[in-house]
Amino acid sequence: MSKSVPAFLQDESDDRETDTASESSYQLSRYKKSPSSLTNLSSSSGMTSLSSVSGSVMSVYSGDFGNLEVKGNIQFAIDYVDSLKELHVFVAQCKDLAAADVKKQRSDPYVKTYLLPDKGKMGKKKTFVLKKTLNPVYNEILRYKIEKQILKTQKLNVSVWHRDTFKRNSFLGEVELDLETWDWDNKQNKQLKWYPLKRKTAPVALEAENRGEMKLALQYVPEPNPGKKLPTTGEVHIWVKECLDLPLLRGSHLNSFVKCTILPDTSRKSRQKTRAVGKTTSPVFNHTMVYDGFRPEDLTEACVELTVWDHYKLTNQFLGGLRIGFGTGKSYGTEVDWMDSTSEEVALWEKMVESPNTWIEATLPLRMLLIAKISK
Repeated sequence: MSKSVPAFLQDESDDRETDTASESSYQLSRYKKSPSSLTNLSSSSGMTSLSSVSGSVMSVYSGDFGNLEVKGNIQFAIDYVDSLKELHVFVAQCKDLAAADVKKQRSDPYVKTYLLPDKGKMGKKKTFVLKKTLNPVYNEILRYKIEKQILKTQKLNVSVWHRDTFKRNSFLGEVELDLETWDWDNKQNKQLKWYPLKRKTAPVALEAENRGEMKLALQYVPEPNPGKKLPTTGEVHIWVKECLDLPLLRGSHLNSFVKCTILPDTSRKSRQKTRAVGKTTSPVFNHTMVYDGFRPEDLTEACVELTVWDHYKLTNQFLGGLRIGFGTGKSYGTEVDWMDSTSEEVALWEKMVESPNTWIEATLPLRMLLIAKISK
């Protein structure tokens, strides 16, 4: 089967980037109750059968946001170089960071930056990891190639992390600057400044802005099974009709498309997408995606993830998404962050399950998602 803090620029060649606490990955074979039927789940677009859920690799959501105290300060400066059309973030140093190793009173910190509201591979920059220090000195410049008009619609997120021997990351604090109101002509704003590190911004606080809506319909089609009362497997049909009032992240330009994966499978083979529709904030797609290999019991464990993107040059910017499932917080006995459907999303999935062979239509508000890394 196919497979979110907010989503930040993503690269189509590797377009599922984790923006949670950990960037390491692990084998889903830890999911002891992975369904055998999902091994053969495939899509209608001519793709080969998907890899088994038990063999998929997905990004870990269990990074440490809360166990370490957030303390200390970070010194950095930002400047826009018009001749290069680049944002430069000069990361100077941190002081009095929290100690990940309490006994030895030290951490292995590094600094990571993103441009919000889109968080992904091409929008992520980071410094080197410095070992065994609570007062690291970096003196590194992190560069973003970006038009100034687009930059003025962004926020800069600067966060500090501890990376341990096993490449697991622990959150040490963050700073966020609103670039829309930033005075780029003020010379004082180009000077190095100390900023107190703060706790992680709650995802709910980032939900306020309107991300538009998606009009869609779902249908579950059990396979005919002569001689048996209950079907063994079936298909989930996803009809993406249109999106309404999508946000404009780069002036008046928009070239949007929709991607779909069925969690918990994040393999590339499970991904399907619509064509891109340009020059409108309310694109009409009328695209149907089909996934087979669903046993009736799989419907309680899986989740349809639909994400809307703005394609711009070599990058894709996240606009908003949906997670349609039962929203139980668990999948095959394991707690997962992505089983987080809203009440409206749950209602659509429930109606689909209760009414096989019937299209169930809804118009749902798009929202921010914690997006996980797609496996090979």
